[in-house]
Amino acid sequence: MAASASPAASPPRRRHSHRDDDSPRHRKRRASPSPPRSPSPGADADRRRRSRASPPDPDRRRRGGDAEPSEEKENGHAKPGRDEEGDDRPSRRARVSDGEEDGDRRRRRARVSDDEKEDGRRRRRARDSDEERDGRRGKRDRERERDSRRHRRRSPSSESGSSPDDRRRRRHRRDEGSRRRDDRRRRDDDRGERRRSPEKREPTPPLPPPPPLLPEMIPGRTGGIYMPPFRMAQMLREVEDKSSPEFQRLTWDALKKSINGLVNKVNATNIKNIVPELFAENLVRGRGLFCQSCIKSQMASPGFTDVFAALVAVVNTKFPEIGRLLLVRVVLQLKRAYKRNDKPQLLAATKFIAHLVNQVVAHELVALELLTVLLENPTDDSVEVAVGFVKECGAMLQDLSPQGLHAIFERFRGILHEGEIDKRVQFLIEGLFAIRKAKFQGFPAIRPELDLVEQEDQFTHEISLEDDLDPETILNVFRANPNFVEDEKAYENLKRSILGAESSEDEEGSDAASDDEDEEESDEEEDEEQMEIRDRTETNLVNLRRTIYLTIMSSVDFEEAGHKLMKIKLEPGQEMELCIMLLECCSQERTYLRYYGLLGQRFCMINKVYQENFEKCFVQQYSMIHRLETNKLRNVAKFFAHLLGTDALPWHVLAYIRLTEEDTTSSSRIFIKILFQELSEHLGIRLLNERLNDPNMQGSFESIFPKDHPKNTRFSINFFTSIGLGGITESLREYLKNMPRLIMQQQKLESSESESSGSESGSESSSSGSSSESESESSSDEGDRRRSKKRRKRT
Repeated sequence: MAASASPAASPPRRRHSHRDDDSPRHRKRRASPSPPRSPSPGADADRRRRSRASPPDPDRRRRGGDAEPSEEKENGHAKPGRDEEGDDRPSRRARVSDGEEDGDRRRRRARVSDDEKEDGRRRRRARDSDEERDGRRGKRDRERERDSRRHRRRSPSSESGSSPDDRRRRRHRRDEGSRRRDDRRRRDDDRGERRRSPEKREPTPPLPPPPPLLPEMIPGRTGGIYMPPFRMAQMLREVEDKSSPEFQRLTWDALKKSINGLVNKVNATNIKNIVPELFAENLVRGRGLFCQSCIKSQMASPGFTDVFAALVAVVNTKFPEIGRLLLVRVVLQLKRAYKRNDKPQLLAATKFIAHLVNQVVAHELVALELLTVLLENPTDDSVEVAVGFVKECGAMLQDLSPQGLHAIFERFRGILHEGEIDKRVQFLIEGLFAIRKAKFQGFPAIRPELDLVEQEDQFTHEISLEDDLDPETILNVFRANPNFVEDEKAYENLKRSILGAESSEDEEGSDAASDDEDEEESDEEEDEEQMEIRDRTETNLVNLRRTIYLTIMSSVDFEEAGHKLMKIKLEPGQEMELCIMLLECCSQERTYLRYYGLLGQRFCMINKVYQENFEKCFVQQYSMIHRLETNKLRNVAKFFAHLLGTDALPWHVLAYIRLTEEDTTSSSRIFIKILFQELSEHLGIRLLNERLNDPNMQGSFESIFPKDHPKNTRFSINFFTSIGLGGITESLREYLKNMPRLIMQQQKLESSESESSGSESGSESSSSGSSSESESESSSDEGDRRRSKKRRKRT
């Protein structure tokens, strides 16, 4: 009974438990400890939970002897002999000395520390064994997966040909492997959390105090936040001091928003309505804002550059300093873009300057100086920018400074002849020459709807690219004005004077416009009665060309084609289309067909109108002969040679050909060569020579056989000799032989005339009385000289 009693029923035995520790039996047990048992994971977890829940108590360590018996009783191992010795324990306890009690206390502490170390070793061994077991399992899983992949790689068709059960098993195996990996990761995470000691979380630091208000963050400023107009107006009304910085800030923001809105919505149709609204704003105060908004809007949409330039031109008439400020800023932007090689910004700036030159806001010398800078060291980009600039303002420069524009085009021609730039840029220069030849058609200086200012009312600013210019960027930033109220009143008076004059002009213009509208309405009523529908799409012309082409190509011979073409009803003026289509069909053939020459001859013989039209076609083709390929050039030359050889085309058309080294190109010389060779084959060299020496046709052949200069005469002789037609140049050779003698005779005649004029002046000065006799003698001498000249010419 005593042995089975609970620990709570025997307090004396717990109190004197240190006597049992000193017994020989207990010493022996301590000396030979039992082998450590591997604690279960559940027991370790319980022990850790108890250690976390109840921290170690120092009093309990002092009572170390109490812990061991309680543990033994909890585990079910009761130590024998304690019940028998329990009666005399109090008497022994009384006789224990202080030194023995200290020694027992030290031994108990050493035993407790040994037990704790042993417990830690057991935990580490259990953890290592778990990790090793998990590692082995993961290794087996990886090897199994590797084998399965290797098997799938060796037999790629096994999965497709396997049964559904095999696929299900493989899927189950994959799912099982992924599940094991997830469990292993979860265990590792839990183990890592257990190993880590509980960290103390630092408290979050308090938020820093708000920064102090800056001077510009004064109350009333929107700070970039959208504020409805009624709220802005309410804030302006609430401000009592109209000269305070807060009120000036609000009015500055309102001015900036208004100017940006007006500039952004301007176009060619509403510019007349935008201008009065713009003058209603304080442009003197917001001149920097206006210039900045114009430049930004033009950069964003270069297609509206002429509209912005027209708006600046109108403002420049009333405020010239605003026009100069904008021109200075655009020039500085151009210089900055040129240094940075920023091509888009450079194109936009040059386009703006070009339209300012067109509006006579900027002087033409600015444009010429800019072109000189761009073409001084030509590159592909600089030449391209210069070509675009000339296209925009070339029409105005042609009127204001034709000599300067001619010098610029000479520089373009030099760049083209050097050939150091890209082919694409060379084509741009050639296109620019064609535009100049067409007098800049398609590139007007000012559109009619944007011509708002008379040139005598405009202020023109002349600046140089080399000047030190001040952009005055401080005008873009708000600054408090001590004289704000006075300046506002002054601008109100100025605005009243500007808009008052404009309003009266608008009223007069509206009256005139109403009268014009009435007249237009009456005219429209009359036009409606006599309305006539005209096709502007040229559909009928296209259909006519198609019919002519199909008729020509589907006919068997020229007689059938001529018969069918004569049945086509042509309106007056459409005969030219038939001639052009016939010539086009001839040029498109691989080789020349006599069919086209006979067809053209038939039409020339039928009606003289076709003869005149073919004569125009000859002039047009010869002027554009450099655009034709060699094959087309040969067919065209043989076609006209057939018409000339059959007298279907008059020979005076050859007067359009001028055979000199300067007036011919390689293409035109090939055309002349084929033309005269075909004529010699048709007529023969003798008959051709007779035709060319016909005295009635010499005026038409002077351009082919020039006699104005020995160089041109020699060039014509050498040309016909090189193509095998030297026989037609015999008369020209004779003239070249006699040319030195003729030149000497002309010089003698000129000297004799000068001497006679001197003698006449001397005789007149010597005697005034014999003036009549001298005049008669001089008249007789002049008659003799004239007769001698005629004799020499006949010889």
